[in-house]
Amino acid sequence: MEKLAFSGYFAYNQANEFLRKTDTERNVIMSKLWGGRFTKQTDSFTDHFHSSISFDSRMYREDITGSMAHAKMLGRQGIISEADAELIQKTLGEILEDIENGKVTFDEKAEDIHMNIETILISRIGDVGKRLHTGRSRNDQVALDTRMYVKKEITAIQALVADLVRELNVLAKAHTETILPGYTHLQRAQPVTLAHHLLAYCEMFKRDYSRLADTYGRTDVCPLGSGALATTTYPLDRYFVAEQLGFGAITQNSMDGVSDRDFCVELASTLSILMMHLSRFCEEIILWSSHEFRFIELDDAYATGSSIMPQKKNPDMAELIRGKTGRVYGHLMGLLTTMKGLPLAYNKDMQEDKEAIFDTIDTVKMCLPVFTNMIATMQVRKENMLSAAKGGFTNATDAADWLVKQGVPFRDAHSIIGQLVLYCIEHNTNLDDLSLEEYRAISPVFDETVYDAIGVGQCVAARKLPGGPAKEMTENAIKANEDWLSALA
Repeated sequence: MEKLAFSGYFAYNQANEFLRKTDTERNVIMSKLWGGRFTKQTDSFTDHFHSSISFDSRMYREDITGSMAHAKMLGRQGIISEADAELIQKTLGEILEDIENGKVTFDEKAEDIHMNIETILISRIGDVGKRLHTGRSRNDQVALDTRMYVKKEITAIQALVADLVRELNVLAKAHTETILPGYTHLQRAQPVTLAHHLLAYCEMFKRDYSRLADTYGRTDVCPLGSGALATTTYPLDRYFVAEQLGFGAITQNSMDGVSDRDFCVELASTLSILMMHLSRFCEEIILWSSHEFRFIELDDAYATGSSIMPQKKNPDMAELIRGKTGRVYGHLMGLLTTMKGLPLAYNKDMQEDKEAIFDTIDTVKMCLPVFTNMIATMQVRKENMLSAAKGGFTNATDAADWLVKQGVPFRDAHSIIGQLVLYCIEHNTNLDDLSLEEYRAISPVFDETVYDAIGVGQCVAARKLPGGPAKEMTENAIKANEDWLSALA
């Protein structure tokens, strides 16, 4: 049935194998559906080079569904007879069933999924099948199939993103009082909670969901009826076809309709941002699972060992997701580069969009559930997080704020606390452990209430602004996420 795309070394071997066939095998005359003006068969390697069936076969359902809607419209408009339209639709339905039951083998010589389906149709019902392509070009057909496929995959990816947000929100709910250091420049900065940290990623992934929705809206436009580039003289009902296929609108310019791949570039861009967010989180998972941090313990199902070092437990899943982010970025740059010099309207270069966007979709759909399950099964080491938050002077800003509240100008307070931090470093101690006399040696303003302000728990609890790490603020954010998820249902 469906053949996977091949590239690189595998493609090279496939090509050589094809060329090693006998002359008889390679020179079998097959009448191309477009071959009327040609007097010579295409070169055997050209057939292989030109063909896209190895990767666009995955769009068989979209191609057949689109063709059925087109045939129905042709009959409805009296362009072909109702009987022919019904026979075409019935036979296409049978072909779809046969493909899904593994009874159809696609032929490279038929070039792509569109020609393969049409060739099979004609082989079954003869001249009636030849009427299907009336008023249609492969140019608007492939644009239609690609948009239908991308729409379906956007919806599937959105569901995976929602699953991830849901899992992060559940984890956040369990850790509204789990304190760990927040970082800037990868230096301990201020104490926060694990819930607050996780909720930051919820916001990122919610934006990704929104970007996917925006991309869907610009993909949800039916190009069928654009023809090769200038529509057709047949009285097609483009709105009927769009409605039948579940599109929200039709393209407004036929040249743009067949040559627009913005929706592919936009999806690649949107998914690149999504992968960037996954990669950032993976970097933290990698750090947190290291012996130096020991903030988390990954489940054995999402880690691997070393072939030589028996003690190792490597965060390979997180590393692979981080690595696959570059792969997705590469496809975005490939699509942009492919499209950047193309004149209107359709050019064969645009065949190169398929493998790029298909692999981008496949990669993201593989990474998201792995990441979600990795997060769901990891063990949080609260005591190590708390210990880290108590070190590195994460409460220094709160000590400065305490001084400000006693009437000291902020810049002076900043300097005073800076001197205290230097004193602590020189004496290998922390702000919490200094005596009141040591505090007053730097500034006489200090009194015993400073200790109440600089405990890491109080540092977190005092930050009650919307979006802050205080428990009530994170609980509000968790509830907002629950409402957001409920609205998706």
